[in-house]
Amino acid sequence: MQNLLTLFIILIPLFAGFCIPVPARAVSWLNIGLSWLVYLILFLIGLSLAQVPNLGDELAVISFTVAVLFLCLISTNLLLFIWFDRRYPWHLQQQQTATQSGDISIMGSLKQVACLLLGLTAGHFFSFSWLGNPQAAVNKALIILLLLVGMQLRSCGITLRQVFLNRRGVICAILFTLASLLGGLLFALLMPNVSISKGLALSSGYGWYSLSSIIMSKSYGAVWGSIAMFNDLAREFFALLFIPLLMRRYPTAAVSIGGATSLDFTLPAIQASGGISAVPLAISFGFIVNLTAPVLMVFFSSLNF
Repeated sequence: MQNLLTLFIILIPLFAGFCIPVPARAVSWLNIGLSWLVYLILFLIGLSLAQVPNLGDELAVISFTVAVLFLCLISTNLLLFIWFDRRYPWHLQQQQTATQSGDISIMGSLKQVACLLLGLTAGHFFSFSWLGNPQAAVNKALIILLLLVGMQLRSCGITLRQVFLNRRGVICAILFTLASLLGGLLFALLMPNVSISKGLALSSGYGWYSLSSIIMSKSYGAVWGSIAMFNDLAREFFALLFIPLLMRRYPTAAVSIGGATSLDFTLPAIQASGGISAVPLAISFGFIVNLTAPVLMVFFSSLNF
């Protein structure tokens, strides 16, 4: 019952935001507000992580676990989509553009990591008793975040019909989900004391680090929430670096490695390296993945096998 309630708390503001029309002049303000809210959530997650007993002893375990999880997910993703691009080629009319957008995106990722470290440092040296439980504050911020994400999806100017009738986008989303689940299963088999259901839950973040960290923290504790977040941030870094390289021969793989971020954060890199013809696929794929991620994370984290 509790997990069903969690799912409703996630989906209701997401779909409510999608039903709210956003004037064109307000879209830039919406994007700015969403960025600052993500920074706030990462700061609060850092505060929550600072409360973990013997955190220093956990850091080595966190680093190793993130590395194994990331390699499992990226390898299964790339192998499947490189095969798909070879079997069903997709030719783009590419264009050469400046790489400034990619540089800005990487700087954005560094800012996100800095916010987490700032919260971790502040929580270690200062008392935030006036704030109460940081996790409770994160949960409240999550509802606002999902509402804004829904509004951002609406502001893309596309209909659900356009999303779900993009055949390659739907196939790409299905293959990405299967590849991620396979990577999560592989992770569970490689790591001791990690159940299959936990491995599948961790594999369903799809790069949505602000959401995956919260859900995994509620289900498995702050350490596993940080593992989910760093894994998804690693996907973001990897995507920004390798999208231009993969786009030349494996465009579907290039779009897919960003996961949920293909709809927003890595979209400029996709457009810069693949041209405007790559954007509809990225939007369709990213939209479906954004809707799928919270459902699968809550579903698998509610199981125990």
